[in-house]
Amino acid sequence: MAIGKNSKIELKTAEQFRLMKEAGLILSAALDTAVAAAAVGVSTAEIDQLFAAELAKAGAKSNFLGYYGYPATICTSVNEQIVHGIPNDRKLEDGDLVSIDGGAIIGGWHADSARTVIVGSADPADVELSAATEAAMWRGIAAMASASRVGEIGDAIDDFVTEKYGQKFGIIEDYTGHGIGSAMHMDPDVLNYRSRHRGPKLRAGMALAIEPLLVRGGIANRTLEDEWTVVTEDGQRAAHWEHSVAVHPGGIWVLTAPDGGAAKLAPLGVKPAPLP
Repeated sequence: MAIGKNSKIELKTAEQFRLMKEAGLILSAALDTAVAAAAVGVSTAEIDQLFAAELAKAGAKSNFLGYYGYPATICTSVNEQIVHGIPNDRKLEDGDLVSIDGGAIIGGWHADSARTVIVGSADPADVELSAATEAAMWRGIAAMASASRVGEIGDAIDDFVTEKYGQKFGIIEDYTGHGIGSAMHMDPDVLNYRSRHRGPKLRAGMALAIEPLLVRGGIANRTLEDEWTVVTEDGQRAAHWEHSVAVHPGGIWVLTAPDGGAAKLAPLGVKPAPLP
């Protein structure tokens, strides 16, 4: 099903949302395993193998592996790597900041989520960066509960970061959130910053991946020769948090959180509504 003038935006049925939720819960558990495995001396390739094994055990498929030739089931972006870092034999070191981004498919329906973890001894500046990124994500998700247009999500993220942190952190603009459903990346784009572009109307049946990426320095970035890994130009560290969220007739539900986002949304005055 599609929305009128926004014919590229997919509206999901209740049954399709239930499959996305199943994929989301499997993904959440696999990310739990990956985050727990991120320790000094462990390679990012080993973390990828553990994540892949969790998906296989649950009967899910990876939507990352083979995507435009991508060679792994997760992205592991370390320190100055913003996004799309490829797991390899690099062993994590004390103090490394690692963003783990993964996805899962059940019955042809997708889920996408990311978390940032600090290995061993944490630099307080990295702790603050990751916490700010996660909090910004939840502000964007909370905005979905009452927003009329997709652009209001970016407004909420930008306003939170700017009002709480001033110019301390940069919001990456080259990579955004997105629609999700029968494919991992779909219309509409979900900006993480204020823009004149208001985006399409939020409608029941839509699902969006909300994923701000914040950096400790400037937002200028470049892609390495592997044609995937994106790094900050100034070498400063980055953090990435993401959840897939459904909009249905009763409200919103975070598909990649076991409680639908209830615990994190409650302090923001939002109560997620279980899927019908």
